Amino acid sequence: MNSLDWSIIIIYIAGLLTMSYYLGKKQGDEKDYYLGGNKVHWFPASISVMATQLSTNSLLGAPAFVAFSIGGGLLWLQYELAVPLAMIFVMMFLVPFYKKSGVISIYEYLNLRFGPATSVMLSALFQFIVAFGTGVTVYGISLVLQAVLGIPFWLAVLVLGVVTIIYDTLGGIQGVIASDVIQMFILVSGIFVIGYFAVSLTGGVASVLENFDSNRLKALDFSGHGFGDNSTFSFLPMLMGGFFLYVAYYGCNQTQVQRILTTKNLDETNKALFLNGLLRFPIVMLYCFMGVAIGAYANLHPGFIELLPQKEIIISGTAQMVPNYNTAVPIFVLEYLPHGIIGIIIVALFAAAMSSLDSTLNSLSAVTIRDIINRFYKQSNHWKPKRRLLMSKGVTVFWGIIILIFSFLVGDISDSIIVSINKIGSLANGPILGTFLLAIFTKRATDKGTVIGIIVGFVVNLYLWIFVSTISWMWWNVIGCVVTCTIGYTTSIVFKEYHEMQLKNLVWKRGIRKDYFKYEKNWNVYYGILISYFLLIVVILYRIS
Repeated sequence: MNSLDWSIIIIYIAGLLTMSYYLGKKQGDEKDYYLGGNKVHWFPASISVMATQLSTNSLLGAPAFVAFSIGGGLLWLQYELAVPLAMIFVMMFLVPFYKKSGVISIYEYLNLRFGPATSVMLSALFQFIVAFGTGVTVYGISLVLQAVLGIPFWLAVLVLGVVTIIYDTLGGIQGVIASDVIQMFILVSGIFVIGYFAVSLTGGVASVLENFDSNRLKALDFSGHGFGDNSTFSFLPMLMGGFFLYVAYYGCNQTQVQRILTTKNLDETNKALFLNGLLRFPIVMLYCFMGVAIGAYANLHPGFIELLPQKEIIISGTAQMVPNYNTAVPIFVLEYLPHGIIGIIIVALFAAAMSSLDSTLNSLSAVTIRDIINRFYKQSNHWKPKRRLLMSKGVTVFWGIIILIFSFLVGDISDSIIVSINKIGSLANGPILGTFLLAIFTKRATDKGTVIGIIVGFVVNLYLWIFVSTISWMWWNVIGCVVTCTIGYTTSIVFKEYHEMQLKNLVWKRGIRKDYFKYEKNWNVYYGILISYFLLIVVILYRIS
């Protein structure tokens, strides 16, 4: 890197901090800080959600999975089959209840529906899992900074973390969304540039396809089921597990839902979700093809693999040094792209990590304030708006420090960053989704019964991770949900504490869409479009294969 590259990085960081400072001056209370006063347009809210998905785990982990990981390749695209279908479910059954309830933390809805035990437990589970998972993101980008800047890993973590914590604390959710829109543009541009250079250096698209392992170009795999056959990435677990995962991700994850709750009404919220359902697949296709191009270049030029840093892994009880494929993208950039472009790509990698970290910090702060501090420190409910705003910012800083600590602990979870982050999430996605399904679709589920269901569901998934590695982790999303719903509902029969009047407008019933949600648009048409889009994706993957 030269002075031009450094100048681009410095200007980018300075611009983020300046923008967040000015946006933060408009904040008057915690609703402004967490929801932007419900004045955010649906389009930037939607782009912000997509920017969080297009994180370092995508730019580093997905190309590594496609090009180098054992059992990898374009099979990862099967994961996207579930997105349009999951979006329909979220739009119909989950988000409307949060939006109409006027909550900041979605776990406040659980408090209204069940009571304190369920809401506090799920909020705490969310905080731990998301904070630890975001540590994987910080870990990934810090490896890049270490390689690029030649600085120790711990210093790279601090460089990334401090910048993000500052602009997130200053700007709140409006700063997060505005920065995510900018970062999304940079990220997509960066993927195009890297892909272009990789294809050009390999000799064109035909040469890329010729020099890439043909087995890795397979995008559909119907050979396994994922239950004990080690077929983690076959069609059935990717579709079914992916559906449960994405419903939980888009509909039960504060990090995602908080952005779309910033919109002014329910129709605007659904527009944001609908756009995500359409745009996610082409973006994933884009960075997966980048992985194909880099993999083809590596096959044509074996010396490229020797440039990758080595890392130690344990194979059959023996420590071995292997290439760290998660660094393939940044090493390719540093070796083969011109200065100036290098600076832009490094900014893109910065943006990838920041777009995930900033939203996580804001959402963690929101649930901590609303679900923990407000409940256990009753005096906080009487604070003046400015004091609550200051406390919200302080909690954001606290979680930033915790996540940076976690980033030192996640390096050996998996040889692929993108697999690591999804394994961590899949531990809790099922129990979390099961809890919201009990809340929305049943009247007999109780606070105590649901808590027991959450615990059992999470323990079962943890058992599968530790002791039954032959079951695809994609199925954990389904298993955890089914176990939580079954145990939670059955146990609730013993604790008959519900009262009909307390459940009004908190559970699903016939006619609620017309009488309570009161949409202005006919969303059935949009649901049909998403179903058609799902079928189109199947056809595209079939043709690729």
